[in-house]
Amino acid sequence: MEQALEKRNIMDKDAPNRSTAIINGRSSNILNWDDVRFSWAYPKYKKMLGNFWTPFEINMAQDLKQFKELDEAEEDAFLKIIGLLALLDSIQTDYAGKVADYLTDSSLNALMIILAQQEVIHNHSYSYILSTLVSDKKQEEVFDFWRTEPILQKRNEFVTDGYRAFAEKPNIDKLLESIVYDVILEGLFFYSGFAFFYHLARNQKMVGTSTMINYINRDEQIHVDLFVRIFKEILAENPTHQTEELERFVYDTFEKAVELEIDWAREIIGNKIDGILISDVEDYIRFTANTRLKQLGYKKLYPTIDKNPLRWIKAYEDVDMGKSDFFEQKSRQYTKVNVADNGFDEL
Repeated sequence: MEQALEKRNIMDKDAPNRSTAIINGRSSNILNWDDVRFSWAYPKYKKMLGNFWTPFEINMAQDLKQFKELDEAEEDAFLKIIGLLALLDSIQTDYAGKVADYLTDSSLNALMIILAQQEVIHNHSYSYILSTLVSDKKQEEVFDFWRTEPILQKRNEFVTDGYRAFAEKPNIDKLLESIVYDVILEGLFFYSGFAFFYHLARNQKMVGTSTMINYINRDEQIHVDLFVRIFKEILAENPTHQTEELERFVYDTFEKAVELEIDWAREIIGNKIDGILISDVEDYIRFTANTRLKQLGYKKLYPTIDKNPLRWIKAYEDVDMGKSDFFEQKSRQYTKVNVADNGFDEL
């Protein structure tokens, strides 16, 4: 029997501040960080605040020079990936709000609001990159790629259909399934695109853009972990929903997602980008899927893939930008600039 979800009350004066359950519970909806249900929520809050950044801080002067020097395949991949990321992060902003409505715990609602705000910043960064590099007309084309590219349409519909199913029929099973789609979107669908930008950066190309991508990558890793925790907490409090059907759904959905991401990687990278093998990218996608499944508490989908074939990418994915200036350390000249000039005085 499907168990419907009840929206969180704006205020409940007869309920405790600490929620009685993660969903379908009761809470006053007054947020007291010293009296919350989940001990991991406050550290997550501090981490998300500590990662605050804006695109205005990134010097794009060198990128403007280098963009004109990219070859045709690199430029095509660059613009198409930016277009894809813009769409996915737009979806995420809306999805986070819909999930927040049904989380009884006020601390988790706060985390969802911060997450949504970070997605808005991500979207702003794509506009910021494009407004620096291309004409207004080209920017409009890039933001419309999702309407015209068949592979993008398949990928996008795959996720949006899952989100829509939850939005239209909010019950526990649909929420759990939508979180699986979220982990795929934020933890898998971005990753061949990230790999492309990091490949450019390791060849000293488009470092300003890759700086923003690294910030986004760092945020998305936190977002994935947050949704994984919510997924597990829901199942811990509602164990009857930990079913064989859910397990089959997880594996089937990840398998389809990997197929779609590999199709996309072949389209944008293929054998067109010097210095990066499409076979390695494909195995990197499979490796990433295994990683996300493990986070969710499931076994590997691809048991023969146990190592990241793009070993160099670890340096970009794992850096804690809040503690060290990675780009200066790696001979990639990353410089924050005055908001007013965007670095163009250096052109």
